[in-house]
Amino acid sequence: MDRLLGALALMLVIEGLMPFISPAAWRQVFSRVLAMTDGQIRFVGLSSMAAGLLMLYLFWS
Repeated sequence: MDRLLGALALMLVIEGLMPFISPAAWRQVFSRVLAMTDGQIRFVGLSSMAAGLLMLYLFWS
């Protein structure tokens, strides 16, 4: 459980870096995401999950 909470905390820190460092670029990224179709957003989400699972497998096995 400690590792899960640590991973969640690290994810929140990393997710907060871009809006903190460059709010204008963060806004542009979200305007581009709003222009994407549902299928494109799903593909990005699936790719992100697959990359995360691959990283977990490589680092913890």
